[in-house]
Amino acid sequence: MAPVTGVAPRETVEETVRDRVISPQMTPVSQRIATLQQQLHPLLDFLNNSEHARRIGDPRIADFVFGNPHEMPLDGLVAAIRHHAIPQNKDWFAYTLHHQGGAEAVAASLRARTKLPFDPSDVRFAPGTFGGLSASMRTLVDDGDEVIFLSPPWFFYESMIAVLGAKPVRVTLSAPRYSLDAADIRAAITPRTRAIIVNSPHNPTGRIYDRTELDGLAAVLTEASAGRERPIVLLSDESYNRILFDGRTFLSPAEVYPHTLILYTYGKQLLAPGERIGYIAVSPSLEGREAVRDAIAFAQIIGGWQIPNATLQRAVADLETLSIDIGALERRRDRLAAALTDMGYEVTIPEATFYMMVRSPIADARAFVDRLATYDIFVGPGEIFEMPGYFRLSLTANDDMVTRALPGFAAARKDAD
Repeated sequence: MAPVTGVAPRETVEETVRDRVISPQMTPVSQRIATLQQQLHPLLDFLNNSEHARRIGDPRIADFVFGNPHEMPLDGLVAAIRHHAIPQNKDWFAYTLHHQGGAEAVAASLRARTKLPFDPSDVRFAPGTFGGLSASMRTLVDDGDEVIFLSPPWFFYESMIAVLGAKPVRVTLSAPRYSLDAADIRAAITPRTRAIIVNSPHNPTGRIYDRTELDGLAAVLTEASAGRERPIVLLSDESYNRILFDGRTFLSPAEVYPHTLILYTYGKQLLAPGERIGYIAVSPSLEGREAVRDAIAFAQIIGGWQIPNATLQRAVADLETLSIDIGALERRRDRLAAALTDMGYEVTIPEATFYMMVRSPIADARAFVDRLATYDIFVGPGEIFEMPGYFRLSLTANDDMVTRALPGFAAARKDAD
């Protein structure tokens, strides 16, 4: 008997349900998140499905992929966490929005480094630069506003802008110096521009932007902000401002442009990215300073409590003076750069940060990254940093890894000839 009109046979219903269950359209995931996942597919695929993802933690590999520790943590870091985790009163683990002693230590450090009159109330603790950037942009942008970022970028800038309903605007830096070009930034500014993210020292290239570059940027932003109801805010990602090589110094954009928020994480100077503590510092010269401070505090709460735990906030005064051995990183940089250059690789020598970019000796850089993996060497493919044709090495790999990896780098380079 033919089925009643409008009612599918049983097997057709089951097939329809099955198709809907496995269809990517049938999911509660928002279209915005699904789109951003697709845009970040090269990174997410590498994080989840690569040979590195399968072998991470294997003691036989030389792991140069991310800025993770490969040696035991600093004794001072462990001691500070232990000390500040021991409760001294019943409120020790209560909600902690702002630890005054830690903020005083940060403000004093900022005053010494920038010569600007930072106050403890200008400091808002955040779970690293990641959380600080999110809260800052939530404070500043409305739907349809534009935020400029520089390419090659840190992985998540574009997605973090877009997820807030704002429009990411890319300004591409030119090789080989990847200089901050004020003219290119001027061309990217529109009436909807609300902020620009500047990452110096720059990950992944290792550039430190100098006074001339920052003065040029400040002039453009000052000119573009004139007559606006709200000035363009510079979000200064200074995560690596203490990881400097060859005796170089660092100039914060806050020293040349008043409408600046400084974003910082202790995860780099301590080589402890899993301990999520950093801050947002509102420039004393920023227009509407008090309102911005209050709005950031509110944005941190409604953004999902983007506030670090109480123990880490209390520990900040102790952590301020701690650092990994920068000289050891510099020596590792020099050893790798010299050896790889001798092998025929083209190496970009970083001025700062944990990272060194190397040009792939074959056109398909991802294929070369996979070839290195056959020698138990794992590096970051340049495509995930918008640098196709390159791969990235993290200098946080330990010296033993470098020693074990050099023959493999030489063999892979010879294979490419």
